[in-house]
Amino acid sequence: MPFVSTRLWAAIVAGSLILPGAAFAQGKKPAAHPAPAAPAPAAPAPAEAAPAAGQQQAGPVKADLVPTQANWTKVCGKDQAANKEICYTTRDFGVKADQAPILAVAVYDIKGEDTRIVRLLLPVGLMLRPGFRFAVDNGAAQEGAFEICFPNGCFAESKVKGTTVDAFKKATTLTISVRNQVNNQVDFNIPMANFGEAFDGPPIDPKVLEEQQKKLQEELQKRAEEERKRLEAAQPGSATGGAALPAAGAPAPAAAAPKP
Repeated sequence: MPFVSTRLWAAIVAGSLILPGAAFAQGKKPAAHPAPAAPAPAAPAPAEAAPAAGQQQAGPVKADLVPTQANWTKVCGKDQAANKEICYTTRDFGVKADQAPILAVAVYDIKGEDTRIVRLLLPVGLMLRPGFRFAVDNGAAQEGAFEICFPNGCFAESKVKGTTVDAFKKATTLTISVRNQVNNQVDFNIPMANFGEAFDGPPIDPKVLEEQQKKLQEELQKRAEEERKRLEAAQPGSATGGAALPAAGAPAPAAAAPKP
């Protein structure tokens, strides 16, 4: 995800900073609703090593997120293999409403089944083996596991019953707890307002969804260009620093494409 400071998130992952917010590493976020993926490799990365014996752990890192989408979005489709209708209700969250998201929540509803799936897109750099926990309004915590990681995000999910989704509908806050690289707890607090209305309501029109995604991509490209210009202007030897301007008609450097 472009345009969000990598330093802030890196500090939280490393356990060197306790702040009311967090930021995600740059790159393009995968969709919040991929097909179920194979579990991540069991062997932990070197960064997942536990703290040395006697090392004191800091208190939980609190990250109070806000929606980066106007509303929860419900999307429905038919799984051809299972011959079942599947709907998911999803929303992205970030540190500020006008910044790129750092976390996505999606709740899947398979028609005719009581089991639901809570699927998350979380930042990279977290410990995978402990999985994650989530709780509604400080209630009892439930557990979930990481499924697969990409360079710019990790998918995790938990299978729950309809009663858990009913609690989501009435919830004020959903707290998602993970562990960073030094085994300190990170709590993402997610506002759940209007989830129930979206989950029980009609799905979004596919054409409207396509238009929303198009506008989002255009906005991301615009911000990428603005960030590129800002970084170029700050570099030594830039035009603002006294270097000569490019000749008329010379092409400007292309904006870096978001990572897949």
